[in-house]
Amino acid sequence: MILIVGLGNPGEEFKNTRHNIGRKITEDFRVKMDYADFRFEKKWKTEISEGKIDKKKVIIIRPNTFMNKSGQSITPVARFLKIKPKNILVVHDDADIILGKAKLSFGKSSAGHKGVESVIRALKSKDFWRFRIGIGGKRDVPAEKLVLKKFTPEETKLIKKIVKKTIEALEKTIKEGPEKAMNDYNR
Repeated sequence: MILIVGLGNPGEEFKNTRHNIGRKITEDFRVKMDYADFRFEKKWKTEISEGKIDKKKVIIIRPNTFMNKSGQSITPVARFLKIKPKNILVVHDDADIILGKAKLSFGKSSAGHKGVESVIRALKSKDFWRFRIGIGGKRDVPAEKLVLKKFTPEETKLIKKIVKKTIEALEKTIKEGPEKAMNDYNR
């Protein structure tokens, strides 16, 4: 069983912000895979959808907590479903990677990302996979303001490409393993 997590903030005011790219990608992945609409699970404070890829059960969640409390949703789901951290794929924004680029990594520190810090604390492990989506560029804006900015029309073109690439990488990760997906994705 695989758990895919799209980090972001709930609420319309955050919908198309850079911080919510993880939520957007998991929604687009759900649609592409033709999984059921997300449903809200109050006990886990999360939206959840599920389906299969090559007989593997795939659970997608989008925590309904703010970014810095994401672990409060992920850990109860992982425990209940008995999913080990190595089978958790977290999709999130990364201000240290330039816009239009992405990186798949495993077992790394949070590098100051509050959502990832919350997940590491809650799981008591950093041994999970992270799809780090670049939202950075010129750092003339502090990270805490950058993450709440919306994408410009020009930036949206770059984001569409990386969303497509990430969806393909998620699918390849589930079918062939993260190591194989990493080779293509990190180029």
